[in-house]
Amino acid sequence: MRSICLFCGSGAGRDPAFTGLARETGRLIARAGLRLVYGGAENGLMGEAARAALAEGGQVLGVIPEFLIPLEGAQEGVELRITATLASRKAMLMSEADAFLILPGGAGTLEEVFDMIMQRQHSLHAKPAAFVGADFWSPLEALLAHVGEAGFADAGVLEGLSFHHDPQSALNTLTAMTAEASAANAGARAPS
Repeated sequence: MRSICLFCGSGAGRDPAFTGLARETGRLIARAGLRLVYGGAENGLMGEAARAALAEGGQVLGVIPEFLIPLEGAQEGVELRITATLASRKAMLMSEADAFLILPGGAGTLEEVFDMIMQRQHSLHAKPAAFVGADFWSPLEALLAHVGEAGFADAGVLEGLSFHHDPQSALNTLTAMTAEASAANAGARAPS
């Protein structure tokens, strides 16, 4: 695993713990020698995670649509890629990452998450995703389980998702899942 895409809020939310979670996530990603790929904003949890990763000497790729720069600001110090649309931003975020880590966020975060899950469902990728802040995400976890039990999501799609209280646990799981996938892919390509 070389890069992790972080989906999270461009706002900070009401709970100050969310800001601490974003900072800790950014620090841990940088300390692990991984590149942080995120939505490019300087505001909210996005900006907190990016600045924390930069402070640790980490590599950070920000991807932001041009029209959002006046609204959310573009984080200084990151490799910045400017897109024309939200859809092209999302496509670039997903293509640049080996795994996904999701912190609390609002409608934009949820839209990214559901697109990522839908792409797993259609075998467009098999990248694992870890949700951090289990108390925040427990209603979504229950909803996804319900969707699976009702037969609207394959078990394999949901098996690639995990829920965690802390970012270190999430990173450990993502590292293990990407290593397993790499080993399986290497075995599948080995000559017989």
